[in-house]
Amino acid sequence: MAGQKMLKFTQIGREMPEKRPPNLRKEDFSEIYAEYALEKAEEQAARCSQCGVPYCQSHCPLHNNIPDWLRLTAEGRLQEAYEVSQATNTFPEICGRICPQDRLCEGNCVIEQSGHGTVTIGSVEKFITDTAFEEGWVKPIRPSMERSESVGIIGAGPGGLAAADMLRRQGVQVTVYDRYDRGGGLLTYGIPGFKLEKDVVMQRMAQLEDGGVQFVLNCDVGEDLSFDAIRGKHDAVLIATGVYKTRDLPNSHAEGIVSAIDYLTASNRKSFGDDVPEFESGELNAEGKRVVVIGGGDTAMDCVRTAIRQGATSVKCLYRRDKANMPGSQREVQNAEEEGVEFVWLSAPDGFEGDAVTGVKVQKMRLGAPDATGRQTPEVIEGADYVEEADLVIKALGFEPEDLPQLWGVEGLEVTRWGTIKAEFTTGKTSLEGVYAAGDIVRGASLVVWAIRDGRDCAEAILEYLGQAETVAAE
Repeated sequence: MAGQKMLKFTQIGREMPEKRPPNLRKEDFSEIYAEYALEKAEEQAARCSQCGVPYCQSHCPLHNNIPDWLRLTAEGRLQEAYEVSQATNTFPEICGRICPQDRLCEGNCVIEQSGHGTVTIGSVEKFITDTAFEEGWVKPIRPSMERSESVGIIGAGPGGLAAADMLRRQGVQVTVYDRYDRGGGLLTYGIPGFKLEKDVVMQRMAQLEDGGVQFVLNCDVGEDLSFDAIRGKHDAVLIATGVYKTRDLPNSHAEGIVSAIDYLTASNRKSFGDDVPEFESGELNAEGKRVVVIGGGDTAMDCVRTAIRQGATSVKCLYRRDKANMPGSQREVQNAEEEGVEFVWLSAPDGFEGDAVTGVKVQKMRLGAPDATGRQTPEVIEGADYVEEADLVIKALGFEPEDLPQLWGVEGLEVTRWGTIKAEFTTGKTSLEGVYAAGDIVRGASLVVWAIRDGRDCAEAILEYLGQAETVAAE
């Protein structure tokens, strides 16, 4: 009987939730995709082929049981679909919105490979959990038993919060320390509302607080509180700071040249209604300006689309490779193009003009031989330089780890040659006893879904460590 609900991909075409028209959506920071109606979610979920080897699941960092919750959705059993979805994913409503499904689950869908168009996994995932919140199926965290052990988590981003959720459900006392005034990390301040509305993040923060997770905000570890003090206060510590140090360009510190993280944080703060002097002064506001964004990743896409919404007169994105080779989501590139962003492919910055920036010196490139990773290496075309006029230049070249051992004055915390914390694979165990690390600070700038995976893995390892310590104490 259940099988009759599925395998509809030959009769029903792929259909995303309705996307707001560009002329309307670029006027605000609301999410651009509407929600599925129940019937449409059931219909799209029914396109799943229920294949014997679900590549969607194996290519998901969390190995979400996607075929099962698609089948349950198609059968109208939404609460059960939510239970299956959240069993492996701490924040399915967030992953459904911001995961690059085209590179992960949907990109490896079997029916996509056969030419029928992938199942809209991300949109169904979002629908399931949004419905669960509306219907009250998302239950408060209420551990069956309280434990005396405590864990300190440094960083309230997705990795730290995923670990906090799992540890708290086991009755562990959890305190999360973060430098910002709100939890969520880049979910709150780095990703614009048109991809992830902030009340979606805040409802998870409220759930964690209500469940007994303690938050110490506006706390810059190394300045306001030492790492040793945190370590002395807890039975185990998890470092989940992410990577915030912006990759830089030579001689790029003129007025009007800003980093992506500063620019996006100011915009998101403004959306919260905060007082943001750098925005009001125009320093981090694109209104009325010719904007050039340098970079080709998802952060660059966030910047160009934010500048459009702030009322820039023009927005251009410089990227040194071509469209096929850019690291950002192709879906995001399409959204940006629809909203009026101009992409200048095969172009790299070679300096800037003006004490207050008036232009970017651009070198035209061509793609040469592949490098060690297999990607073609950009080569300069001699004599093809020109100047791209600009009043605001945003550097979106990626992020690097801060030097935590030096910043925190920690001896014995080993790092890799890239500056990331050296941690054991899957457990996150570091060179210091009882100290673990998860997310971007271990693997380098990566996806939110990988941070969630790492946070969950670390939580399991910490629970095992606490159990061993309890056994030793009992002996």
